[in-house]
Amino acid sequence: MLNRTIAPPLREITSLHLPKPEIIHLDNGTPVYITRMGTQPVVRMELVFDAGRWYESKKLISRATSRLIKEGTKTRSGADIAETVDFYGGSIAFPGTLDTSNVTLFCLTKHFDKLLPLVDDLLTSPAFAEEEIAKFKRRSLQRFKMDTGKTDVIAYRKITESIFGKEHPYGYNSHPKLFENIQQADLINHFSQNYRAGNLKIFLSGYPTDDVLETLNNTLGRNISTGSSTPNEAIFDPNPKQVLHLPKKNNLQSAIRIGCKTFNREHADFDGFYVLNTILGGYFGARLMTNLREDKGYTYGVYSGIEPMRYDGYFNVSTEVAKGSASDALREIYHEFERLREKPIDDEELLMVRNYLLGYMLTALDGPFNTSEMIRTLISDDCPLDFFDNMVTTIKTITPKEIQALANKYLKRENMYEVVVG
Repeated sequence: MLNRTIAPPLREITSLHLPKPEIIHLDNGTPVYITRMGTQPVVRMELVFDAGRWYESKKLISRATSRLIKEGTKTRSGADIAETVDFYGGSIAFPGTLDTSNVTLFCLTKHFDKLLPLVDDLLTSPAFAEEEIAKFKRRSLQRFKMDTGKTDVIAYRKITESIFGKEHPYGYNSHPKLFENIQQADLINHFSQNYRAGNLKIFLSGYPTDDVLETLNNTLGRNISTGSSTPNEAIFDPNPKQVLHLPKKNNLQSAIRIGCKTFNREHADFDGFYVLNTILGGYFGARLMTNLREDKGYTYGVYSGIEPMRYDGYFNVSTEVAKGSASDALREIYHEFERLREKPIDDEELLMVRNYLLGYMLTALDGPFNTSEMIRTLISDDCPLDFFDNMVTTIKTITPKEIQALANKYLKRENMYEVVVG
C-alpha cells in the first residue's frame, strides 16, 4: 500500500536533453518541425511568420495585421469562423512577439482536416474590412488610455525606449496618432509582403498522423505564396539621459525599472548571465526578493529578468514600492549588484539555484507541447538546437568565480538606465 504520510525521495536531475524534431518540407518549401511525443489524439500546430516589427513599413502595422487577420476572410465572417472552431472543440489564437507574428491551432487529431481549411482561408484571403479596422482602432485607443494611467506601464515604456531609442523596433511605443494612421492598404501591403512561405516555419506536436501531414501540405503547402522579405535596418539611438524620475500625482506607489542593453541567446555570455540573473532576482527566493520584500518590507514583489530577442536583448529589474520608499529601494537594488560583484556566491546558495534552474528546465520538456515550444523558441531566434543542452551544462558547471566575473562585467550602475514613475 502507498503510504501518503511519507514524502517521495528527492532525486538529483542527472540528464536533460532536448529531443530533436523530425523535419520535413512542404511543397512550397516551408519547413515543418515535428515533435512526435503524444499518446493522446490531439495536435498543436504553430505557424511562425517573420512579420514582426522588423518587417514593418509603418509603425504598429505588424500588430494590427496579426489582430485583424482573425476578423474574417472574403468568404467567412469572424463570427462564422469562431462558431466553427467551437463546434469542433478547437482553438485558434494569434500570439506574437516583437520579431514574429504567430498563428496557433489546437484540436483533436480527427478534426484537423476540418479546422485547417479555416486557417488556410485566413492566411490566403483575409478581408481586412474597414469596419473591423475601425473597431480595432477604438479598442486600441481605449486600452492605451487605461494602460498609460498605470505607473508600471509607463515605466516599462520608458525603460525600453531609453535603452533602444524611440525609432528602434524594440524601443518605440504606441500612441494614439499611430493607431489613427493605420489604413487598410497598409495591412494589405504588410500581409502580402511578409505572410509568405519564405518567412514561415511550422511546428507540429502531439499526435500528428500521416493524414495530418498530407492535409497540411495540400493546404498551406500549396496555397501560401512563395517568396520572402528581409528585415529593415534598425536605428539604435539610446537616450543620453540615464536617470528619469517622472512624478505622477495621486498615486500611492512608485514603479521602478532599472536596466541596460545586453544581448540575444547566441551571445557567449548568455548562459552564465542567465544563472547570474536568477541569483539576483529570477525566482521567489532570489536576493532582491529576500532584501526588499522579506527584510525591508518595501514591496510585495521585485524581480530581475533577461529579455532575449532575435537581434538583441535587455536586462531589467522591476518593482513597485510605496512612494516614500523609492530612494531606499533603489539603494538596496544597487547594493545587491555590488554584493554580487564583490563576493563570490557560496556553495549552498549556488546549489539551490542550480536545482531550481534544472527543475525549471525539466518542466520545459514536460510533454510534447512544451518541448515543441522550446524548439520553436530556439529555431525562431536562429539558435542551434544544442543550445538547450549547453545551457544545462552551464547550469551544472558554472563556478562562483565565473558568476562574480559576469557581475563585474555587466552589473555596473554606470551601465544602467533608471526610471522611477510616481
